[in-house]
Amino acid sequence: MPHGSDIRVDLNHAFIRGVPQLYGTSVEATDLRAGAALVIAGLAAHGRTVVEQVHHIDRGYDRIEAMFSKLNGDIVRVTNESLKLQGQGNASPPSSGVSAAGTFL
Repeated sequence: MPHGSDIRVDLNHAFIRGVPQLYGTSVEATDLRAGAALVIAGLAAHGRTVVEQVHHIDRGYDRIEAMFSKLNGDIVRVTNESLKLQGQGNASPPSSGVSAAGTFL
């Protein structure tokens, strides 16, 4: 089964045939809209998605994680320090959902 989408461009239109399932991974927000889209995709994905460079998202959304949490989104903002602790086994990261710190889990 292919892992990417099928995108065809015809003049000013893009026709996109996506994949049946999204899977969590580590991604990087490069700007405000792309970052917000990555958060939404991460919430829809199976497994854990880590969105880094969330300062781009913060420019346009005040506490985006709180907004999605109110909608029962499994999302948490973490600090770079807490990510280091998780790597040392001192804190347990969520098994699914989206995370941030400069990162969203």
